[in-house]
Amino acid sequence: MALRFTDQDMKEIEAICQLYPDKKAATLPALHLAQKRFGFISEEAIRVVADALELPVAHVMGVATFYTMYNKKAVGKYHVQVCTNISCALMGSREIFQHLKRKLDVDLGEITKDGLFTLQEVECLGSCGTAPTIQINEQYFENMTVEKTDALIESLKKGEIDV
Repeated sequence: MALRFTDQDMKEIEAICQLYPDKKAATLPALHLAQKRFGFISEEAIRVVADALELPVAHVMGVATFYTMYNKKAVGKYHVQVCTNISCALMGSREIFQHLKRKLDVDLGEITKDGLFTLQEVECLGSCGTAPTIQINEQYFENMTVEKTDALIESLKKGEIDV
């Protein structure tokens, strides 16, 4: 099945393009929309974005592969990203990351057997004052501990919180 944007997506892209003097500037938000619609940014999704913006595929590919916020392969329902940069590491994020690997029974970048979680280590979430920080999908969880992380994972499994 070929990927395509919905009519509503195309209206959103048109509105995004109106915000910028050049369609190239709309590449980032259009890729975000594609990731939301298709789950991750595949080569086919890149072509869909390029067509929608009437830009060269090479331009969209360059943007998509430069930024780490775009998933290049499928992820679980909850994309768990643990910051392990210096501030977070000093405050215990590496222990949290190792704990999550064991708890979820996954390695870096893998999806749990139930399809719920993908675990990633990220370089910096820009939340040093509230370290350690975990980002799940688009939401930050700050001042984390192993115990808080366990409670968070259990709440996600039970559907008690929405991220």
